[in-house]
Amino acid sequence: MNTRKILLLAALLLCAMLFFALDLHHALSLDALRRSQTRLTALYAQSPLTVALAYFALYVVATALSFPGATILTLAGGAVFGLGWGLLIVSFASTLGATLAFWVARYLLRDWVQARFAGRMGEINRGLAQDGALYLFSLRLIPVVPFFLINLAMGLTTMRTWTYYWVSQLGMLAGTAVYVNAGTQLGRIHTLGDVASTGLLGAFVLLGLFPLLARWVLDAVRDAVRRRQVYARWRAQRPKAFDRNLVVIGAGAGGLVTSYIAAAVQAQVTLVEAHAMGGDCLNTGCVPSKALIQSARVAHQMRHAERYGLHGAEPQVNFRAVVQRVQAVIGHIAPHDSVERYTALGVEVLQGHATLVNPWTVEVALNDGGTQRLTSRSIVIAAGAKPVLPPLPGLDAVAYVTSDTLWDHLAQLDQVPPRLAVLGGGPIGCELAQCFARLGSAVTLVEAAPRLLLREDDDVSERVSLALQSDGVQVLTAHRALRVEAGATFPAAGTLVLEHNGTEQRVAFDLLLVAVGRTARLSGYGLEALGIPIDTPTLQTNDYLQTLYPNIYAVGDVAGPFQFTHTAAHQAWYAAVNALFGDVKRFKADYRVIPQATFVDPEVARVGLNEHEAQAQGVAYELTRYATDDLDRQICDAGAGNPTHGWVKVLTVPGQDRILGVTIVGTHAAERLAEYVLAMRHGLGLKKILGTVHTYPTLAEANKYAAGEWTRAHQPRTLLAWARRFHDWRRG
Repeated sequence: MNTRKILLLAALLLCAMLFFALDLHHALSLDALRRSQTRLTALYAQSPLTVALAYFALYVVATALSFPGATILTLAGGAVFGLGWGLLIVSFASTLGATLAFWVARYLLRDWVQARFAGRMGEINRGLAQDGALYLFSLRLIPVVPFFLINLAMGLTTMRTWTYYWVSQLGMLAGTAVYVNAGTQLGRIHTLGDVASTGLLGAFVLLGLFPLLARWVLDAVRDAVRRRQVYARWRAQRPKAFDRNLVVIGAGAGGLVTSYIAAAVQAQVTLVEAHAMGGDCLNTGCVPSKALIQSARVAHQMRHAERYGLHGAEPQVNFRAVVQRVQAVIGHIAPHDSVERYTALGVEVLQGHATLVNPWTVEVALNDGGTQRLTSRSIVIAAGAKPVLPPLPGLDAVAYVTSDTLWDHLAQLDQVPPRLAVLGGGPIGCELAQCFARLGSAVTLVEAAPRLLLREDDDVSERVSLALQSDGVQVLTAHRALRVEAGATFPAAGTLVLEHNGTEQRVAFDLLLVAVGRTARLSGYGLEALGIPIDTPTLQTNDYLQTLYPNIYAVGDVAGPFQFTHTAAHQAWYAAVNALFGDVKRFKADYRVIPQATFVDPEVARVGLNEHEAQAQGVAYELTRYATDDLDRQICDAGAGNPTHGWVKVLTVPGQDRILGVTIVGTHAAERLAEYVLAMRHGLGLKKILGTVHTYPTLAEANKYAAGEWTRAHQPRTLLAWARRFHDWRRG
């Protein structure tokens, strides 16, 4: 707190002390007002302007300082000035005083509160930006809510001062009129209860609730009208009864979890999948890539066995056996996502291609022939994503592969591709480039951006680039692909022509892997006919995951904003519950704490903000960094003399231990991140992590040591200095 704030706070405390020390609170009582009414009326008759200005100033000061007695002052306004002038003076004085109190709270406390409770205050600020005037107006209409609390609370938000002023002026007018009018009949008032009877206060409560109730009714009417308009052209096709409670299109992570939840609550649910159960993650994404990564990691360890006191040897890669292992891993996990399992859970599974006929009807072209039409109250689209193909001249002239088609292609090979070109330096490109290099391919990784993993911090990109290069990957950043030229030495052989600093470069390959990103599957199943808007590159959904048609939901890659399996599963809960029980209670999808990982070696895992994002968003942060080179378990695992170059990087609110984001680089980073995900999700700070017992020796101790680094940087130096003096004194 700066000097000005300290002086202002001291002045406010002094005023409060004087108020009670001078016994002014007794002067603002009903008996005192009744005794002084005649004298005040006489003074007003002699000097009306002076008395009015003095009264106005007193009222403003009392309200601004939140002193008790505003009710008595309001009655005095009616008793001295009458209803007309009294209402005018009190109305403006009370609003001005309230605004000054609003400013004082904002000046003294808002920055601290906004920083300390940034997550919750962010939600409040967004709500006030949308409906703040309505909520404030409702509160002002209810006298039972202490106005000084409203002044304080609103001052801590980002509400505009002008909005606060005019809404307060309007909202307090009715209550002010009641008390000013009562003041004109002061002789009949024996207690304040005579003014604010239970019936009157109840009426004000109802009056205050009226805008909110009216807003709720208007929203309901607006939603009903919008629904009627949206469904207008389909009204004749709406079934009188439905075959299902829910139809889910797509059996990836989002579709599987949605179906599971629906069946668990005894809903009639049908899951439609045109290809393989488990979606991309099981069949062409997470599972096969991690299985391949493990084989490549073992090959790398064999190659560097001397680090562990063993004889290093170049691994003899039986590539066909490697691919068979990958397929065996998929086969071992597949029963978890199988038709049989979900049928046993109570889900009807149809294998075929689904098309939306209208907002309630899905037609399924079954894989084994024939069609089936189903009507459903709600539909969830979980169609997943597909690889992006760049408009690269000559691409069709070579047998390129994507992350989807790679695995079928590898099954046809007897050896690892001698020369692999990878186009794209995102997570998929980096993971697979390192894999194939460790298995024996000569790999060239091409990225048009100036660095790899563009969404990560610069130090992360640099570390990953060095790791890939140490494994033999030729990393070409800031190289733009111009075209592909076909070769004749191998069915998939060709040359990738690049441009760098105005000069063309050529990269020969035996296999080209295109990994420039993935895009949602938005065509081929009837969205166009229904006119569902596409918010490129995903479907347009609201906070409840509803599309244009409130009974049609979207989850996973088609909904965004993340392309993670665990996010799709997370969204699935909201979609299932909202689709089945939304008429009773709806839930907004929560994306506040979403972890992510890139499974290169060393792994990169992150949750919340990194430095790059915090700077782009203008979020103030404090950085704590702990390098794991000195972590006992890391040294044991890496071998003596082998630097690990890993770290834990934590962003916190300046001066506080509240976590804004964490980036971990190193062995099993994704596993170690879970503790921070839990902490952020439940509002636990670094002090709680430091106070948690971590097993020794483990990699997870790095989380504790990072918290310790933050604690050391925030030591109470003054208190420690006094502690030193105390111990010196104790020694005599």
